[in-house]
Amino acid sequence: MKTVLLLIASNIFMTFAWYGHLKQPSFPLWKAVLISWAIAFFEYCLMVPANRLGYTNGFNGFLLKMTQEVITLSVFAVFAVVYLKEPFHWKYLVSFGLLLGAVYFMFKK
Repeated sequence: MKTVLLLIASNIFMTFAWYGHLKQPSFPLWKAVLISWAIAFFEYCLMVPANRLGYTNGFNGFLLKMTQEVITLSVFAVFAVVYLKEPFHWKYLVSFGLLLGAVYFMFKK
């Protein structure tokens, strides 16, 4: 559970680092890059411990990556709707459902 919480927090930072600048297109690109790198530092400070903790507590590399991807898409969906004010289409929900199916098979023993 701690791994998942750290991954969620990490992905919140990552999403803002990668996509937060999209609402300010007039902002100079070099400043956007530097600010994004600064935000990404905190993402790494959470992601690395999350992966290490998960790996030492039963996750393998594939499970960690699949879990991280589902969390990334979930965090991004909220970010896109709330921050970027983009509509959420039914096809995104279907896509997420298919990814959850992939997660099910990754964790199935």
